[in-house]
Amino acid sequence: MNRQAVNRNVLRHLLLLSFSLVMIYPVVWWAGASLKKTEELSSPSIFPAAPQWSNFSDGWFAIPNYDFSHFYLNSFELILGVLFTTVISCSLVAYGFARLDFPLRNFWFSIVLVTLMLPSQVTLVPQYSMFHSFGWVDSYLPFIVPHAVAGGIGGSFFIFLLVQFMRGIPKELDESAKMDGCTQFGIYLRIVLPLTKPALVTVAIYCFLWNWDDFFGQLIYINSIEKYTVQLALRLFIDTQSAMSWGQLLAMSLLSIVPAVIVFLAAQRHFVEGIATTGIKG
Repeated sequence: MNRQAVNRNVLRHLLLLSFSLVMIYPVVWWAGASLKKTEELSSPSIFPAAPQWSNFSDGWFAIPNYDFSHFYLNSFELILGVLFTTVISCSLVAYGFARLDFPLRNFWFSIVLVTLMLPSQVTLVPQYSMFHSFGWVDSYLPFIVPHAVAGGIGGSFFIFLLVQFMRGIPKELDESAKMDGCTQFGIYLRIVLPLTKPALVTVAIYCFLWNWDDFFGQLIYINSIEKYTVQLALRLFIDTQSAMSWGQLLAMSLLSIVPAVIVFLAAQRHFVEGIATTGIKG
């Protein structure tokens, strides 16, 4: 029986390894193609015979009057503003739904859940019209302000995730804090928020990844090159070069995912813990 179990485990791991290789192949090809000349891209080999490391340096300064460090700074300015406002606003709203009793609480929470099923295409035109009337087009306000009121990309999902996690925290802690003279905001700040750290890290990772990859939203609201993010700057390779250098474009696009990969790997333990405990306590 032990030998049969070992054989099953070996077979299972071989199948998982095979699927992993199939899934990672596009990324490996992407890395290899970023080191090729344009005429080599049709070659069946993954890596070039003579790697063109200059694709990275030339691509970094390929945009006239700007380099990619400028676009990275713009991206981090936008993402950090969105990240900070999302964590604060969504945790406050989730605390209200999870720990406070107020009229029609279940009704309003149901409305929040209904917005999860609302396609973004439905609200695209009204939102753009509203933000245009506010004079917010070609700024980062259309991204930061909605997240500051627990909206924006994934706002409803973040509230739901945090509510499920907070409901698993014993309410006896709240009662003990009240007996010691702690206010509701003090309970949120000193009791609930520290215990919600795994879920908050999960929210932060999702928020970072989804907003980092939000090419369509950034394309709509950001018009000037000075405020372009990395994603929009990659599009300039098509617009500014008559003879397009695919090697430089692939090299810069490969670098564009590095921050997201670093964030995920650095917080992976908290991310998995937040997902697992939220599912159990929900």
